[in-house]
Amino acid sequence: MTLLLLGLLLFLGTHSIRIVADSWRADRVAHLGENHWKGLYSLASAAGLALIVWGYGLARAEPVALWAPPGWTRHLAALLTLPAFILIAAAYVPGNRIKAAIGHPMVAGVKIWAIAHLLSNGNLADGRRRRSHATAARAWCSRRRRRSPASSSRSRPTWTRSTATASPSSASVPAATCRA
Repeated sequence: MTLLLLGLLLFLGTHSIRIVADSWRADRVAHLGENHWKGLYSLASAAGLALIVWGYGLARAEPVALWAPPGWTRHLAALLTLPAFILIAAAYVPGNRIKAAIGHPMVAGVKIWAIAHLLSNGNLADGRRRRSHATAARAWCSRRRRRSPASSSRSRPTWTRSTATASPSSASVPAATCRA
């Protein structure tokens, strides 16, 4: 369980640097250069992910059961995973309706995925892993909401019935609303 927790701390910690220490991150990028920073960031994230996988494998060898989930929760998790994957994919498609409606579809997808699996898995390792992802998604959302519109504004696409392409509006809105 220790390797799982260390991996979660390393992986989610590197992904949360912008939330807790944005000025430190900016100083590091200025000092190291953007490519060097991205390389170190990627190595730390990959090491954290490797520790999560390894630690989860070790934790599953000796599971600690917290509850016995009903059988229907596995079907519910499978059903909720489909919209979660669609939301995560929508984060990478420029100018789509999902991104315009939700604001930050990747965070919403991670939330849905984590909650669905929390319902269907009843052991301690699954609970810690999924709760940490759900907590991180909530933290990223609250960080996005606290940003001032002047520092993080972007234009959202507006859609018309006659076209299937987005045309940016002139109005500025916060970078993400995280409504899901």
